[in-house]
Amino acid sequence: MINIAIIGIVAVLMAVIFKKGKEEFSIYISIATCFIILLLGIGKLEVILDAIGRLQGYIKINKAYINILIKIIGITYVTEFAASLCKDSGYQAIGEQVELVGKLSILAISMPILMALMDTINNFLNVR
Repeated sequence: MINIAIIGIVAVLMAVIFKKGKEEFSIYISIATCFIILLLGIGKLEVILDAIGRLQGYIKINKAYINILIKIIGITYVTEFAASLCKDSGYQAIGEQVELVGKLSILAISMPILMALMDTINNFLNVR
């Protein structure tokens, strides 16, 4: 995390220097730094996927639910990444729309889990 923080701080300092003269370079620095940090962070996903796999071994979880969880994590990262780039480039409205569609996508993809939870609650309440 220290390396990522240093990369971020150096990139911000470089972007600030270029923002006064060549603003397009500051945007390019920002985008490139975001991709570098994203690539460094993807390695952490392996740890998360391993933990999810071990959880699945302990508890009988439907594999479809695990796949939905992984998709939700991916949607979250892509949405945050794209929205931040839009906002940093000065396009707040586009960034907010990206966030809105990301949230709607997560809600839509999580519907099978919500419906399974509702079925479980309904079965629990109907058994007397």
